[in-house]
Amino acid sequence: MNENEPNGASKLLLARLLLALPMALVIFGLAAIATLVGFEVVYADRVYPGVHVQNIDLSGLTLDEANEKLSDALQFSQQGVIQFHAQGLSWTFTPAELGYRIDPSISAKQAYSVGRGGWFGANILQKVHAWFKGVLISPVVTYDERVALKVLQAIAEEVDQPVVEASLNLNNTDVSVISGQVGREVDLPATLAATANHLMQMENAQIALEVKETPPMIMDVDLQAEQARKILSAPLVLTAPDAEEDAISSWIIDPQDLAAMLTVYRVEDEQGQESSYQIGVNQELFYVYLSSLAPGLYVNPVNTRFIFNDDIRQLEVLEPAVIGRDLDVDASMEKINAELLKGTHEVPLTFTNFAPAVTDDAGDEDLGITELVQKYTSYFYGSEAARVQNIRAASSRFHGLLVAPGETFSMAQALGNISLDSGYAEAPIIYGDQTIQGIGGGVCQVSTTLFRTAFFGGFPINERHAHSYRVGYYEQLSNGARDTSLAGLDATVFVPIVDVKFTNDTGHWLLMETYVEGFSLTWKFYSTSDGRTIDWQTTGPTNVIKAPEPLYRENPDLPKGTIKQIDYSADGADVNVTRTVYRNDQVYFSDAFYTHYHPWRAIYEYGPGTEGIPEQKSD
Repeated sequence: MNENEPNGASKLLLARLLLALPMALVIFGLAAIATLVGFEVVYADRVYPGVHVQNIDLSGLTLDEANEKLSDALQFSQQGVIQFHAQGLSWTFTPAELGYRIDPSISAKQAYSVGRGGWFGANILQKVHAWFKGVLISPVVTYDERVALKVLQAIAEEVDQPVVEASLNLNNTDVSVISGQVGREVDLPATLAATANHLMQMENAQIALEVKETPPMIMDVDLQAEQARKILSAPLVLTAPDAEEDAISSWIIDPQDLAAMLTVYRVEDEQGQESSYQIGVNQELFYVYLSSLAPGLYVNPVNTRFIFNDDIRQLEVLEPAVIGRDLDVDASMEKINAELLKGTHEVPLTFTNFAPAVTDDAGDEDLGITELVQKYTSYFYGSEAARVQNIRAASSRFHGLLVAPGETFSMAQALGNISLDSGYAEAPIIYGDQTIQGIGGGVCQVSTTLFRTAFFGGFPINERHAHSYRVGYYEQLSNGARDTSLAGLDATVFVPIVDVKFTNDTGHWLLMETYVEGFSLTWKFYSTSDGRTIDWQTTGPTNVIKAPEPLYRENPDLPKGTIKQIDYSADGADVNVTRTVYRNDQVYFSDAFYTHYHPWRAIYEYGPGTEGIPEQKSD
């Protein structure tokens, strides 16, 4: 027999235990059922043990008792404190004022429903869990965020402010400033989120409002305002050297007028990130103003005037060159702007200077002026003093004047204005069909001399106009005698309509000199000879028509017995002049000049009552 096998007594005991086990289980089950029934009886209308709402123990309380206890304990809606603050201000509200409410009744019902809301097994598990570990239920709340948003929007109206860019305004000479302001705006979504977080935690809180700040592009314009006041504190004086005199011309712009010509504009830095205001001139207005000054300030460049020293055969400066200038409007505006900002009230205008073609340092070899190539002298014996004065005044305009290679020279252009102010006097002139007193009478002696100098010098004649009738001065010789072969070689000028023009068709500059001695005018051309000579022929006066009988007419301004001749007779005629120009013995060109002279009658004036006037000769 194995010693490990149970003996008989043991087997008997085991058998008895097996028989008693079912009975024990039955008794235990009955006891458990009795306990469970008793538990359910006790908590039939009460909250099961271990159930809490927001750390408030509701175990064993009826629904009404739980509701009452929660109502007493959960006073956060009415007694809680939520405080907002920003910009040194604060605003305090209860949670209820922010739309937050705790519902104790529903919260009590949720606590009561623990262990009762599911199937039997689940209910048992919930009760066991509550008994041993506890169940924590959050109170049932309602939160109307629209109420909180409305509250925060009202606060934002006190906090928010728009961005204000600083500005500078000119009202006549008054300068006004609006300071810049930082823009503020409450970040409502962020603030709402922070508020909700504290409310759901049922905790008092101090909430810093989320505020977005936007600085202005320009905050301060005090410096610019001060600059504007300095600019308008005194007149602006613009200066420029006088074109003809060693003096300074100036233009004064009063502060009231200057204010209307200023503007305030915005400028950005090189990166385009920062802006500021700038006070400066109104470009359009100042451009118009300066442009109106420009014509009067323009100086035409003028070549140096020379004379040729025949003894040493060199050029000598007669009048220095005039450096041309033109008002640089854009540069002047820029300078005015810069000087005004520095507080300067007297600003010199800016010019663009340009030299003429020939300046004082030009030599005879540079210009090709090495010799006298042509000279002609005309005579005007018997001329009155006023006529001689006009001949001197007109011829002086050409003394030392240069004609460029290839240039067509205009006498009228070089002569300029003929007036009393420019040194001329009244002397007889041909006007229409009569000779009258006029300013500049005798200038045609100068135009005739120039024409003949160019004619005999072999230069192309581009424009020439004859006189209406033969004038005795233009046929005079050095001894005062009259040479009819000179008829048809006169030239008249009437600025700016009637002109004398010739072309310097050489490769060298041409220098002109004029000399008036007594009753003679000598015109000289200096250059370098290119070997040209001329051959000319004239028909002399043909188809001669005798002058009409003299005309006598009464002049009430003359005394009785006085007879005064005011116009002289001249026969009409036609003249043909031909010219052939040779260069190095070869024909260079040929031309012809036709002149038709009208017959001209003498005119006499007499005082009232004068006797001996031929009746048949009066009008």
